[in-house]
Amino acid sequence: MVSGVEDETEHHHGYIGRKDDHLKRLRRIEGQARGLQRMVEEEKYCIDILTQVSAVTSALQSFSLQLLEEHMNHCVVDAARVGDAEAKEKVSEAMAAINRLVRK
Repeated sequence: MVSGVEDETEHHHGYIGRKDDHLKRLRRIEGQARGLQRMVEEEKYCIDILTQVSAVTSALQSFSLQLLEEHMNHCVVDAARVGDAEAKEKVSEAMAAINRLVRK
């Protein structure tokens, strides 16, 4: 660690192995969000827009769960191997992320 910042060359995040898949998925979600804007601009029917909002929301939730799983399987497991304090910190971070995801 240098000045409180982790050296990224030493630590790889759990999602790195699927980075290209994740970027592709996020680009698709971005396209869906742009589609929402277009639907409003074109004054589409409210229910059709809400249906698209639901699709974007589901796509983001699915992405979040995949990223969380990768975090648990990689970052939390690695921290558990290092030691108790780091493991507790990573579990606390994961729990905070889960709380943010499930809050509505």
